[in-house]
Amino acid sequence: MTLSINAAFDGGNIRVVAVHDTHVDLEIVRDHQSDFFQWFYFRAAGLTGRTTFRILNAGQSAYPFGWPGYKTRASTDLEHWRMIDTRYTDGVLEFDWSGESELAWFGYFAPYTMEMHAHLIARIAARAGVTHRELGQTLDGQAIDYFRVGSGEKQVWLYGRQHPGESMTEWWMEGALDWLTSDAAQPLLAKATVHVVPNMNPDGTRRGHLRTNAAGVNLNREWHAPSAERSPEVLCVLAEMDRTGVTFAMDVHGDEAIAANFIAGFEGIPSWTDAHGEKFYDFGRRLAAHTPDFQTELGYAKSAPGKANLSMSTNQLAERFGAVSVTLEMPFKDHDPNADAEYGWSAERSKRLGVSCLEVLSEMIDEL
Repeated sequence: MTLSINAAFDGGNIRVVAVHDTHVDLEIVRDHQSDFFQWFYFRAAGLTGRTTFRILNAGQSAYPFGWPGYKTRASTDLEHWRMIDTRYTDGVLEFDWSGESELAWFGYFAPYTMEMHAHLIARIAARAGVTHRELGQTLDGQAIDYFRVGSGEKQVWLYGRQHPGESMTEWWMEGALDWLTSDAAQPLLAKATVHVVPNMNPDGTRRGHLRTNAAGVNLNREWHAPSAERSPEVLCVLAEMDRTGVTFAMDVHGDEAIAANFIAGFEGIPSWTDAHGEKFYDFGRRLAAHTPDFQTELGYAKSAPGKANLSMSTNQLAERFGAVSVTLEMPFKDHDPNADAEYGWSAERSKRLGVSCLEVLSEMIDEL
């Protein structure tokens, strides 16, 4: 049987360099009009015996320091994505398939495709108490989907997948939306109106990008001055935020290198006060106490006073609205303080963390 490699599907990304008897040489394709690349997702058919896959350009990817300690996800049913042994040597990422199945899929993380997104939108929009709107369209003409739930005075915004290769973010959104449409959310929804944009970057998602939209633009560097030509996704979401105001915001991401869940804040904004920042720190402490799938020791360096980058959404929303603004980062590797040897950080755990974040928010909403 002839071995066939295919990534010509929703969210797929790989290029075949050469197929040998026992190994396949591959390259990850760069984001359109951009030098970013790291996300890969492809299918291999006709697998027999042991096959080694080698991604030759891994060392030139956006975040090569993320490869050491990383393990590729593999699936034979597109539902269960287990980690497989992966090696990174001299700029080449290698992993093996031992032949349990002649057909398998391999990905940087469990994918969340635009087809899956469509099913999520249909399912949540049909539930009682949910308002769905299309805030705008992308450069490729896809919808920017938005949900509103609740009637309380506090304005909570949840948005994710500005960087489309960070697919764990939409798994998080699925968990959060299921909780928000359950009876458990009623105390929060009596005090807050919750606005949700599950996928900020549909074009990048469908195209198999790591970090950018159809124009090769990193959306999380557009929040100071979005435009219809470069970043219509940010333009329409920020316009709605201006209309509603923002009390609390969470921007959901994935991190390539740090093997833990963590949050980043808005230190360094011009209007920073310790009282404002303490609400952010309190959220982190409470979340760490609430679930073993979160910690506060590892994370990014804080910006110096007055040096915050206001083109990034968390800083912009904290400065613009006085919001308690949070960037949540989940790992492509595992949450090492509470590791899972089979699945690593996974789709299911991402969904559970979405619930945990909202449970903590519900406990402290009166203080925001």
